Order: sequence, then C-alpha cells, then structure tokens
Amino acid sequence: MKICIQTSPNSSVVPFNYQQKLVGTIHKWLGANEIHDKISLYSFSWLLGGKKSDQQGYTFPNGAKFFVGFYNDAYLRLLIRSILSDPLMFCGLEVRDITIVDEPTFSEDAELFRLTSPIFIKRYHDESKRHKYYFFDNKESSELMTETLQHKMRIAGLPEDTTLKIEFDQSYDHKQIKMVTIHGVKSKANMCPIIIHGSPQSKLFAWTVGVGNSTGSSFGSLL
Repeated sequence: MKICIQTSPNSSVVPFNYQQKLVGTIHKWLGANEIHDKISLYSFSWLLGGKKSDQQGYTFPNGAKFFVGFYNDAYLRLLIRSILSDPLMFCGLEVRDITIVDEPTFSEDAELFRLTSPIFIKRYHDESKRHKYYFFDNKESSELMTETLQHKMRIAGLPEDTTLKIEFDQSYDHKQIKMVTIHGVKSKANMCPIIIHGSPQSKLFAWTVGVGNSTGSSFGSLL
C-alpha cells in the first residue's frame, strides 16, 4: 500500500540537503520498532512541489507532497496514526492531508517507472575494503538493481520471478547524478526512469518498496 501526504506551506527555507530531516521525521512517526534494523520493505519519496528560493534551499508556497509505501500495511497504519497525533515535520511543514494511492494495474509487458527520489546502488568490495557506487552508465547496474529486489522479495515471502529484470531507461535525455548528504555521509544516486520486466506482482512490489539500496533513507521511490 502507498499513501500520499500533503503538507502546509513552509515557514522557513527548506535546505537543499533536507533529506536527513525527512528521514528523521519518518522514523519519529514509526517510533521504536524492529524495522529500523532490517532490510527496508518500504520506501518514501523526496518532497515534491518545491521552488528554489535562493542559494540556501526550497520554498513550498502550496505545501509539499510526498509518497510513502509499505509492503506490510500494519506499519503504514502505525505511521498514519502517528501523523494524526503529531503532524509537525520541519521548517514549518505540517501534514494537512493523507490519501491512499490507488495501486496501478500492471501487465506482463515491460513497463516504465518514473522516480520520486533517485536510485542509489552500492556494493562493498572485499579486495578494496570500500564501497563502490554504480550509475546509469554502468553495465552492472541492471543486474544489481534486479538482485536487490529479488532479495527483498525472498524476505517478503514472494515467489521467485525468473523473468524479473530492472534497467535504466537509456533513451531518457535528462539523466542526472544527485549528490545527497545524510548524517554527514555523501552519496551519489541516479535520477533516471527505469524499465521493469517481470510479473505484475513483482512490479507492484517494486512500486511499493522502491528499487536499489537504502529505500528506507529516501532513495529509490517509484511513481
């Protein structure tokens, strides 16, 4: 299930690197529970509808909109209850409305997905003892995105989908690499639509929980 959250206008400038504040807000609403230490079967988007106010950040004169999706509906119900009792976010943003998003009807054909937050892909390499980041122009990216979603599907108890394949839409003309700083850690992520091949169930799962690494930290949200 996925919800759309609409907020009030901000009262102070929302900094460009607001993602850490958004992650903190989501975790505040979820409270203390076991999902913080597990692989994320959920995703949430960046704030939509903003305008650059100056060199410091964004303003949301009509309020912000963002999406949150959970594979386990129980956590989404917990989130909604917490929001209703504590709607304050940051920079004067306050939740004004929550709506349930209708689930798309997917087919067996390859389907295009737009992003509401960039896709983050990384792997730890034993030889170098460092993480390597992957981008839309790396041939390994498709395999790694597919591998991550397959792993999440196994954790969720879903059947294996041998037809599953995720790839960046290489025909998209406005591909970007986004630098994101969360808890002082700078990460590079991909802003480029993706194409998913596979079963309707796999596509719905991806639409809900996101694609790539760190979907629980505002990466990989799909629309």
